[in-house]
Amino acid sequence: MKVEAMRKHARKIATALSATALAAALSAAALSAGAPSAGALSAAGAGVTQAAGAGSGPRMIPGVLHVGNRTWEDAPTSADCEQGEQLPCYDPAQIQQAYGLSGFYAQNTTGAGVSIAIVDSYGSPTVWNDLTTFDSQYGLPNPKLTIIHPAGRVPRYNAKNADMVAWAGETTLDVEWAHAIAPGASIVLVETPNDTSDSDFARAEDYVITHHLASVISQSWSGTEHGDSLKDPGVQALHDAYVEAERHHVTVLDAAGDNGATNPSANIGSPLLTFPNASYPATDPLVTAVGGTELYLDDNGDHTSPDTVWNDTWNTAVNQAAGVSTPSATAGGGGKSTWFARPSYQNSVRQTVGARRGVPDVSMNAATSSPVLVYQSFSGEQAGWYPVAGTSEATPLMAGIVALADQVAGHSLGFINPALYQLAADHAQGIVLVTSGSNTVTFKQSGHKYTVRGFTARKGYSRAAGVGTIDGQYFIPELARLG
Repeated sequence: MKVEAMRKHARKIATALSATALAAALSAAALSAGAPSAGALSAAGAGVTQAAGAGSGPRMIPGVLHVGNRTWEDAPTSADCEQGEQLPCYDPAQIQQAYGLSGFYAQNTTGAGVSIAIVDSYGSPTVWNDLTTFDSQYGLPNPKLTIIHPAGRVPRYNAKNADMVAWAGETTLDVEWAHAIAPGASIVLVETPNDTSDSDFARAEDYVITHHLASVISQSWSGTEHGDSLKDPGVQALHDAYVEAERHHVTVLDAAGDNGATNPSANIGSPLLTFPNASYPATDPLVTAVGGTELYLDDNGDHTSPDTVWNDTWNTAVNQAAGVSTPSATAGGGGKSTWFARPSYQNSVRQTVGARRGVPDVSMNAATSSPVLVYQSFSGEQAGWYPVAGTSEATPLMAGIVALADQVAGHSLGFINPALYQLAADHAQGIVLVTSGSNTVTFKQSGHKYTVRGFTARKGYSRAAGVGTIDGQYFIPELARLG
């Protein structure tokens, strides 16, 4: 099935998945057709409901990961980080080079005329200052940054509120690195009043979509698929927002998770589930799920080794820097949905994903062993430069890539998943296979050691890396042509 046919098929099915019909939409016909519809709930899902509370929607968790406990007053080089933490850290020039973007900037392809919406709870009280400092350090132009609150007034920042501090860090990472990849794009920071209401996220995104404020939406948060939460009004409202995004040709990206083949059972710091599971909204068939890789770069940003699946479970240097014991479940998220059937665009990889929606779709740098630098100054944490990581990094990186492709195409590319899988099937130069690593994780919890067996990279699609990662010099024009 070609790209336009897959888009039409997705549009037809998505329209049928209304808020009242979503949970009942799966049928044998839908499964055989590979439609992006809701799935029957598995025994594993039912088990999560017991742990998390029947009927409760997944709480969305920001995925930003600080690497190490050290704060740098001045922006460190990769050599500084290696000396201080025994780990590298990468700046915008290195990441731009790694993904083959320098030639676009030289031709004034910077995302100009494109807007990226970044959706986060609470936001950061210092995002303007921090972005300005980041730009000044790395010679980036100051972007047009707009902050809106379409879901309601955001409460005053409280440095003693751990959730607000975490979301401030998430916001900082999202804004700075979407801008680093697409320095000419406008940024619309969409702040919501809390992180416990999926309906607030949906209301905010629907406002962006229907008011044509952005052609790309970047979400670096997720919640665990569990039990009958698919029937939760907030989850259904989010799916309806993604239906509107598809109709309005808006690309929606989401982080695939940072705990390998598992996820937290409920909130930040909650116990990890001891069986494979995937995170929502990455699993929604109308969302592009972004997984994690590890980059190996020299000082110029050139690759010294091929990218691998991010998995720092047994990385002693990472765990020591984070002050946790080895092993720890820090790896790129991926798996199969218990809610959604295999969408038609994944028919080409049906032998891998089976009858369910598989995630991720594509992967970008996210490893705690190959972090990037951000600057932050909000209270609750020391002001300065931090190495950070996670699929919360990978998602704004991919958002910037799509913004560049939008500019090349001269219009919004909208729903890109059919194009991603078509490029992979065509062995396009822009798709770089990730053939090494897995997202199996081992961790200690409540006095026991658990291993959750995930998925291994292979020559082709995997539920550890998706179709692979990208080489921007080829991928951007290829994606633009298919759009």
